Amino acid sequence: MTISQALPEIQELIELDKKHYLHPTTVPKLFQEKGPKIIFQEGKGIRVTDVKGDTYIDGVSMLWNVNLGHGNQELAKAAYDQLSTIAYSSSFYSYSNPNAVRLAQKVVSVAPGDLSAIFYTSGGSESNDTAFKLARFYWNLKGRKAKKKIISITRSYHGATVSAGSATGIEAFHNFAGSRDIDIINARGHVTNCELGYKTDSNYEGCIRDTIEKVGAENIAAVILEPIQGAGGVHVSPDGYLKAVKELCKANEILLIADEVICGFGRTGKWFGVDNWDVVPDIMSVAKGITSGYAQLGGVMVNKEIRDTLNEHDQILGHGFTYSGHPTACAVALKNLEIIERDNLIENAKNMELVLKNGFEYLANKHKHFTKPRAIGLLAGFDLQANPDTDTPFEQSIRAASFVVEHCFNNKLILRAADFEEGKNIVAIAPPLIINKEEVEEIISIVDDALTAFEKTL
Repeated sequence: MTISQALPEIQELIELDKKHYLHPTTVPKLFQEKGPKIIFQEGKGIRVTDVKGDTYIDGVSMLWNVNLGHGNQELAKAAYDQLSTIAYSSSFYSYSNPNAVRLAQKVVSVAPGDLSAIFYTSGGSESNDTAFKLARFYWNLKGRKAKKKIISITRSYHGATVSAGSATGIEAFHNFAGSRDIDIINARGHVTNCELGYKTDSNYEGCIRDTIEKVGAENIAAVILEPIQGAGGVHVSPDGYLKAVKELCKANEILLIADEVICGFGRTGKWFGVDNWDVVPDIMSVAKGITSGYAQLGGVMVNKEIRDTLNEHDQILGHGFTYSGHPTACAVALKNLEIIERDNLIENAKNMELVLKNGFEYLANKHKHFTKPRAIGLLAGFDLQANPDTDTPFEQSIRAASFVVEHCFNNKLILRAADFEEGKNIVAIAPPLIINKEEVEEIISIVDDALTAFEKTL
């Protein structure tokens, strides 16, 4: 079928989409006016093709999750083989399946420290909600029933369910439907000196330490952090920050939850984001890269102390999901992790970090509004400012990041803007871990062109 012959069919898809499909994280009114921005048809490697036949570089691994790239036949075969054997089985009532067991063993083997067991979910929001429940339940079993509150930090993203959305430090996710978990507190983030105890620091009020002092450690179950914030704008934890928070939690008998939904499984050039700072959390949420997005799967890992405490509970564990330990999803995950190791993709992510940084240096030398480039593995981003020398942002009416991302899209590169925060214009780059040097340079070239176009508008 030629493109011209396909057009009526495409138009039908657009109209049906507008009529029947409610899209997440989308402006409904604008969607009704314009319809879907793109309808994906197929993918191969780092590229995706739409129903019109246009091909794009997937510069953000779609939703930070397609670590092995698109069209991987080994993952497809793993899914097919399992679907042909037994597609689904329950994990309720002590039921199990070989893939869930073997995957649990595998993720424990690559996890940091004494993380010893995993509770399976269907994705990141469920993982973080589960992490909160397990933390609270653990303290309940320890006779510390008052320890219910969870502390998260500004600019974080932990999901869109009620509790995970409450922990998310982005206001738009708090406003939706007015749903909040009243036992979740958003604290000031990334203020290392404050967490070390420097009360004279101007940022001390509202930091994690200050929150603990005001609320009382006896009432706090856990602190949740992303080692590198993704949707919030690719904000990297400052040196010493994670260790400071870990020590603060330890001193106050508070659990530390690492949200590794984006950072995990090689994205940062290590198995997990916390590995970049040698920090071992008590609980770790995972999803996305565990299957490279080829199947819906997440999980919550807990340390030996929490596992052993849970294993002494002599009544039903009142939590679970229909698709916990889904055998087909676990089969895909096992093959996914096998490929990551076999093809040295964690090392490749680290090597491509250097190529990205070289590209960023080139862009910084050429474009005066390009600033604050950062990359750890293949989780990267940069800011756009009116005057980087004085840290002066663009006026709110100048949507610099959105302009650059749209220009890149028109030149067949998909990136992501983070401009929800007043004065912030951030562009995120996070391509699949299979990317090579030439492809990274292609991304830099398209961004270079977009920055030039933006500067002409000023």
